[in-house]
Amino acid sequence: MEHQQENKGTNTPIANKVWFITGASRGFGRVWATAALERGDKVAATARTLSSIADLQEKYKENVLILELDVTNYEQVEKTVQQAHKHFGRLDIVLNNAGYSLVGTIEEATIDQVKAMYDTNIFGTVAVIQAALPILRKQNYGHILGTSSNLGHVVLPVIGYYSSSKWAFEAIHESLAEEVKSFGIKVTIIEPGAYATEFGSQASLKFADGMEVYADFKAQFFEGLQHMERGNPEATPDAIFKIVDTENPPLRFFLGSHNLPWVRTAYAERMATWEEWEPISNAAQG
Repeated sequence: MEHQQENKGTNTPIANKVWFITGASRGFGRVWATAALERGDKVAATARTLSSIADLQEKYKENVLILELDVTNYEQVEKTVQQAHKHFGRLDIVLNNAGYSLVGTIEEATIDQVKAMYDTNIFGTVAVIQAALPILRKQNYGHILGTSSNLGHVVLPVIGYYSSSKWAFEAIHESLAEEVKSFGIKVTIIEPGAYATEFGSQASLKFADGMEVYADFKAQFFEGLQHMERGNPEATPDAIFKIVDTENPPLRFFLGSHNLPWVRTAYAERMATWEEWEPISNAAQG
């Protein structure tokens, strides 16, 4: 078991941090797990299948603990978090990265498909947070990171349900940040834009059965996505390290250069609408 001196009740950054990462088999989870190990940190890397992360164990030996985890299995979540803590002696960073997108219009997707996506994107995330909090509270420090999206602020058609899960994700973490601040626990929502990761692959997407009435609309939507500029995921670790190494990390952090202009425009339009209708809103106060 690996033990290092804890920084109980202080803001002193810890060298050689211990990470707990869900969804470490591909995408950002894989990139960040590997980068953390490369810089000398220790990582409890989790994935649905151990074979998808076995090479991490082969390369990084005692610095990595690979664990099988389906975040929708809440009993397994509890056991896996405890196992990681027991193995390394502490958890400095808990990174919720597991998730997927449901592709389909609001009418096309079934209720069961929406529930299944929320089971992973929201309830699985909550399960990990709830399993980790007693440990972080006892330590009197820790940093909870959650991989959200710029779609936690704006919405695209055809992936509206995925966007909705990220809006919920944002609200949960914002509330959490206020609730755990007094325990010395920090919270940061990582909000990537479009990146060339496996997130858009068949393995990371679920598709609703299509309806002919939306065929042309969806064809145009997918055509537009083909021309979207995507960032390089390998360029992101330094930004994540700056977040986890600083004494005062932000609650929200845009990953990539396209997010802020898009969100700035969206919020300006919302403000204009709210202000236009302000007299009627005020009259409804009574």
